[in-house]
Amino acid sequence: MNILACFGSGQSRPSTTPSSTRARRSTFDPSKGARVVRPGPLPAAPPAAAAPPRAALAQKRPSVLSSRPNSAPSPSPSSSTPARSQAQAQVPAQSGSQRREDNSQAQRSQYNKDNMRRPSAVGSGSYGQANDPFACTHLTELMPITPIESTYRAHSGGTLPDGIEAPESREQNMRRLYVHDEDRVLLKVVHYGNPTSVGIEFEEGGDWQFKPLWTQRAGPRAQIYFHPSAVKAAIVTCGGLCPGLNDVIRQVVFTLDVYGVKEILGIQYGFKGFVDPKYPPVALTRKLVSRVHMAGGSFLGVSRGTPDLNDIVDKLQDWGINFFFIIGGNGSHAGAHEIYKRCLERKMKIAVVGIPKTIDNDLQLVDKTFGFDTSVEEAQRAINAAFVEASSAYNGVGIVKLMGRQSGFIAMYATLASGQVDIVLIPEVPFVLEGEHGVYNFMKKRLDKNGLCVVVIAEGAGQELLESSGGVDASGNPILGDIGKWFYSQVKAYFGKIKMSVDVKYIDPTYMIRARHCNSSDHIICSVLGQNAVHGAFAGYTDITIGLVNTHYVFLPIPKVIEVARKVDPNSNMWHRTVTSTGQPDFPMVPQKISEKKAQSQPSSPPKSQPTSPKSPVSGSSRSQSPGAVMDMGPQRRGSRKPSLKSPLPVFNTKRPTSA
Repeated sequence: MNILACFGSGQSRPSTTPSSTRARRSTFDPSKGARVVRPGPLPAAPPAAAAPPRAALAQKRPSVLSSRPNSAPSPSPSSSTPARSQAQAQVPAQSGSQRREDNSQAQRSQYNKDNMRRPSAVGSGSYGQANDPFACTHLTELMPITPIESTYRAHSGGTLPDGIEAPESREQNMRRLYVHDEDRVLLKVVHYGNPTSVGIEFEEGGDWQFKPLWTQRAGPRAQIYFHPSAVKAAIVTCGGLCPGLNDVIRQVVFTLDVYGVKEILGIQYGFKGFVDPKYPPVALTRKLVSRVHMAGGSFLGVSRGTPDLNDIVDKLQDWGINFFFIIGGNGSHAGAHEIYKRCLERKMKIAVVGIPKTIDNDLQLVDKTFGFDTSVEEAQRAINAAFVEASSAYNGVGIVKLMGRQSGFIAMYATLASGQVDIVLIPEVPFVLEGEHGVYNFMKKRLDKNGLCVVVIAEGAGQELLESSGGVDASGNPILGDIGKWFYSQVKAYFGKIKMSVDVKYIDPTYMIRARHCNSSDHIICSVLGQNAVHGAFAGYTDITIGLVNTHYVFLPIPKVIEVARKVDPNSNMWHRTVTSTGQPDFPMVPQKISEKKAQSQPSSPPKSQPTSPKSPVSGSSRSQSPGAVMDMGPQRRGSRKPSLKSPLPVFNTKRPTSA
């Protein structure tokens, strides 16, 4: 279903239909996902005329023009010449450029009249808060503002020299620059046919039926609510580094310049730039930012934490800022929402617009955030390096720690992209290390079969196995233990206890991923996000963020985006695809009672001693699952050593227990 954008009635086209017929009007009904046509008064039907004989029709066929409504019969060439001469005598002579300019202004005026958003209608009707949960806040709901014609031009709107006729498509293109305020994008596109379908989501009441949810389509509007010459914009980058920050800054400045904005400030080192006098704002120009996208990081600087919000709002008010662009993740967007509320209390005419930046891709509702594709690409290189190290060593083990505090999207996508991973561990899927169904036992089986094993672990995985400090960082995120180094030492200790020689290599590419410039895919995403942030501000929206939803760019209310953090669904198709690629089983949290029953059911077999970790999972955890069979479904990969080619094993390895 090719679905995603629902276009409004914003494009004005010349019509030959009678005005009484054009009284039919259409409005968008978000509950039905379609445009409802409301009939107006129709003209009375003309009396039926007797059909002419076939011979008469054969002698004289009506022309196309004469068959149209409200069109006069075409005059003959001989009679048209005098009439044309009389008309030319009555109309004063005009140059070709004057005629084109008059036609252009008339068509723009009619188009803008059709696209004008009445301030009194904002937030009402079929798009009211009650019917539209993703309705964006508009400044006309807060204060009276009169819109003006947009100064944004992607096509040339100037006049052509005399003697050059403008093609008919030129004016059509000028009228197709803008997005109508009634345009919507469908948030969810899968219509599940059964509650057992993979990836289905249930509401609190257990309802699973498809309900169309619409989001506001992003893009330039024909009417704007700020005069560009009076706009003073500010840009700030918050949180940690992410590929593409400079790209977004660059495109925000470029688009403001196209609208005609002259005063643009860059706030240094995040929100701290508002309160630290050592770092005054930087005046940004098109020339200054023209090449910043060639380097990684943020040339404005970043920092975590938020000073007193009243101090920030005081600076915005003192500096006369009316466009405020905040580039950051969940915490920065939460700060943007609070800044909007304080500006509202002071009745400031300011558009607060967020641009989502989170390398973990954990922002709700959007397909992905900028920098994520680059992160997956760089993480894949680290995984491939670990595979080379492991495949070149005797019983080689490669361990790669990737970013992902609360969500394992980078680890999951990089694992699927690489295709060389045996085990991937993420925060959303619990696991145990020891026992028959544990990670260590599966690693041993892969070493016995392929001679190597590659493990990818997200930084937020297995935190229950570590001693937590209980503290939080400046952004309010919990301080995590270093699961990568801990897992590396535990793997060496386990195989040492079972007398199996392994060569373990550990790679942590975290800061290499964060600091690089983005790839071509993220260059495009950053450019479109930056442009649409400016379009949204000029359109009068505030307390919004820009996102990619079902391949279309939309405006989203910030409170909806920051409600919860986005996480990997263990029942989703993408996670199933990942474990199909790795061949790993579930590593369930086995309850103690079940393991005791298994030991009692096999009294003849000698008990196996299992090494203990410094902090093992609690028995009977609330995340316990029924134990499943451990199966090595992974194929033997190119580059792994066949058992027949292995050198003779050392003496202490000849008595290893055989793998299942």
